Amino acid sequence: KNLLESDTVKLDRDEYKSPIINLIELCSSVSLSDPVQHLLELLKRTAVHGESNSVLIVGPRGVGKTMLLKCVLRDLLEEKEAQKNLLQVHLNGLLQTDDRIALKEITRQLHLENVVGDKVFGSFAENLAFLLEALKKGDRSSSRPVLFVLEEFDLFAHHKNQTLLYNLLDVSQSAQAPVAVVGITCRLDVLELLEKRVKSRFSHRQIHLLSNPTFPQYLAQVRTQLSLPADFPDHQFAEDWNASVKTLVEDKSAVDVLQRHFNSSKDFRSMHMLLMLCLSRVSVAKPAVKPADLLEASRLCFSDAKANILHGLSVLELCLIIAMKHLNDVYEGEPFNLQMVHNEFKKFLQRKSNSMYNFEQPVIMKAFEHLQQLELIRPLDSSAARIQREYQLMRLMLDHSQIMEALQKYPQCPTDIKQWAMSAFS
Repeated sequence: KNLLESDTVKLDRDEYKSPIINLIELCSSVSLSDPVQHLLELLKRTAVHGESNSVLIVGPRGVGKTMLLKCVLRDLLEEKEAQKNLLQVHLNGLLQTDDRIALKEITRQLHLENVVGDKVFGSFAENLAFLLEALKKGDRSSSRPVLFVLEEFDLFAHHKNQTLLYNLLDVSQSAQAPVAVVGITCRLDVLELLEKRVKSRFSHRQIHLLSNPTFPQYLAQVRTQLSLPADFPDHQFAEDWNASVKTLVEDKSAVDVLQRHFNSSKDFRSMHMLLMLCLSRVSVAKPAVKPADLLEASRLCFSDAKANILHGLSVLELCLIIAMKHLNDVYEGEPFNLQMVHNEFKKFLQRKSNSMYNFEQPVIMKAFEHLQQLELIRPLDSSAARIQREYQLMRLMLDHSQIMEALQKYPQCPTDIKQWAMSAFS
């Protein structure tokens, strides 16, 4: 399909039984899929013919956007001219949080620190223009092509005046130097975030990757990921292993676990995490993955991170959490302060008459501050820093079920503390 006739190319991953693996195989095959061919042609025009281009790769997380780009770059760099000339700059919106940091990273990746030296530039545009000018070839006739990859592209739109995006796209549109700008984002409305001047300089080419596998395809992918290849050195072991994998994916309890994961997330990275936890339980004594391993791995994947933090708290910190829980129950979720929590804890001590839990006020305050550092509680208003710490209002970031579940798993939890937590009234 002529690239000028269609600015948007869609990939429906349903047609592939093994999306991540097949994407790599497709890149190596003669008949490339539309998105791979589309992106390869665009980047080839920049790397080989010196044309400037810009494109967005859009799709949900885990669909294979970065994998698509890596496959295309691998094929592109097989050409000697592209391998010799093409420079790559990889930026990420999560790391390069403003244009100044981004420019430093561009300079570092292009190895132009010595060229820039102590020069002072009037604007971002002048600095970028100087960097691109420094990339001219020895005969000064043309510049080396540069590929700019912007991961989390939407976050760059939040930079002040969108200076980085404007200048990169302006260079791309005006053909000052051969530049390809590839944005990767999971936001479908990313163009709405761009200023008019930025949007007008963007080519509006988009590659959409869609992911909607069926459960049989998901199950087939699990089997593919776990199976050993035919050229594995130990043929007998590979044969036994693959037979055990076939048995595993046909087991009803294992299928139920995988169905639960499929319903919660079709992201293949979460599936890989599940399978990695299963494989970590394989040993010489147990050389196969059993349904019980899959069940245990699933439990770890779905475990509550905050409830896990509670397992490592001291008895005093756990008591303060229970006191907060009772305050939440009595006052229906209203905020509390350290003084209220301490008073609630004192009521428990008076009923039990147990000197074992008697702690000094500074110790209790230190435990309270530790809970805040763990983000199990947070201030109601961060601007209230001038208020005395004992009276600063807080909210509990745990619900009733998380606390009760953690208490059941807390190692050697005192019985009276469990009873206090389960009592309806403090």
